[in-house]
Amino acid sequence: MEQRIIAIVFCFLLLQFSPTHSNTVCIIGSGIGGASVAHFLRQYSAAYHPSPSPIAQINMFERKGVVGGRMATVTIAGETFEAGASILHPKNYHAVNYTKYLDLQLKKPKSSDDSLSLGLWDGHKFVYKTFNSKSKLPIVQRLVSLANSIMMFLRYGFSLFRMSSFVEVAVNNFLRYYEGFNSRPVFESVEEMLKWAGLYDLTTQTLGEELVKAGLSPLLIQELVTVITRINYGQSVNISGFAGAVSLAGSGGGLWSIEGGNWQMAAGLINRSDVLLHLHEEIESVSYLGDVYVLNSTQGKSYNCGVTVVATPLDELNIDFNPRISIPPRKLQHTHATFVRGLLNPAYFGLNSLSDIPDLVGTKESHDVPCSSISILKKHENDMTYKVFSRETMTDALLDNVFSTRKETIKINWAAYPHYHAPEKFAPFILDNQHLYYVNAFENAASTMETSAVAAENIARLILSRLSQGVGLSSLDLKRVGRDPSELHTEL
Repeated sequence: MEQRIIAIVFCFLLLQFSPTHSNTVCIIGSGIGGASVAHFLRQYSAAYHPSPSPIAQINMFERKGVVGGRMATVTIAGETFEAGASILHPKNYHAVNYTKYLDLQLKKPKSSDDSLSLGLWDGHKFVYKTFNSKSKLPIVQRLVSLANSIMMFLRYGFSLFRMSSFVEVAVNNFLRYYEGFNSRPVFESVEEMLKWAGLYDLTTQTLGEELVKAGLSPLLIQELVTVITRINYGQSVNISGFAGAVSLAGSGGGLWSIEGGNWQMAAGLINRSDVLLHLHEEIESVSYLGDVYVLNSTQGKSYNCGVTVVATPLDELNIDFNPRISIPPRKLQHTHATFVRGLLNPAYFGLNSLSDIPDLVGTKESHDVPCSSISILKKHENDMTYKVFSRETMTDALLDNVFSTRKETIKINWAAYPHYHAPEKFAPFILDNQHLYYVNAFENAASTMETSAVAAENIARLILSRLSQGVGLSSLDLKRVGRDPSELHTEL
């Protein structure tokens, strides 16, 4: 009886497998990484191998009911705000290109944001506060901004310029990933990718160690730098140097987002890439059977794929891989985002008036501090909408101490990014030496929307290159796919 069942299953599998499966790509995850893989697979294969395409079908699986992954919005007080990945750098060229390609509207910071006040809180008092003005006159705002720049220089000195130089070097090295294919190879490992751009060494030491080496003062590292890393990565200056440089770059000027939500980049790329999207369908097992991957879902369905791409962190998922895969153990840093419509309690901060509380409260690394930051998202007529970042959930009792009034509260627990620890160890891009790929291996270097897109672009090239070499498809000359870097920065 047992042999008969095995024979029936074997015949069923034979009937299911066909040559077309080698041209089917299955992507697990619909965030910016998965959406970017689909986009670049279509772009590169269509441009240089239009008929027949080496990629026939792309299946994408999303366990939730919406696409976007860690890009999501929340609605509070009738308005929509970014709840996850929220800011983009002006030199995030893939994101810039996506925005133009999809005809999305940019949302830039208001000019008044330059005069927003900042306070560094140690759990008992503000150790540093900038000036603020209620005046909306541009000249007053410029004067306040100038006064704050002078005050910051008096406190931190030339270390500010050394910090800027440190970030600039890292950003310029990162820009190499936008070069044309004639000068940029396909990378089979994260280490190789980082070493080529001169970024690998930054992952072997902590940010604190790198900044001491760069000549920054201990005061700047303990205060301003720590505040920035706590806001952007929920961690201290003990994160690795490259992740720290990315975090510091995310505190600069010219930052932007997408009007209506950054998740629209993922949604638009998926729509434009002729993807068969499976929402509410979680993949629970991936089995390689010699020439095809069989993906089984929680819906009781099976899918046959020639190529499988994991575009979601594996660290807290329970996907059963057969044969088993091996990746370095990694913890994810959970960030609790709490959105509150109400008013802060000045007494909690040792102040007498609400107006004395800075617009952005950054915090030092201390056990006495229950949150990483508190920022004003919107000022209403009688109250405000705030966003609070913390490493642990903010209990209602704690929130009632921090806020004098709360009309509406929304709490979100994000498995946001890796918990960085230098020297970093990286999972492989290719998980099984065949066609099982892992976009999020790059996250141990740095985790942003743009780094996900950069890693995804390399994965797409890697897939096409290896398919052409190992599956008998006509060769794709990926060396000639790239354009001049200046063209890449302006259009797709």
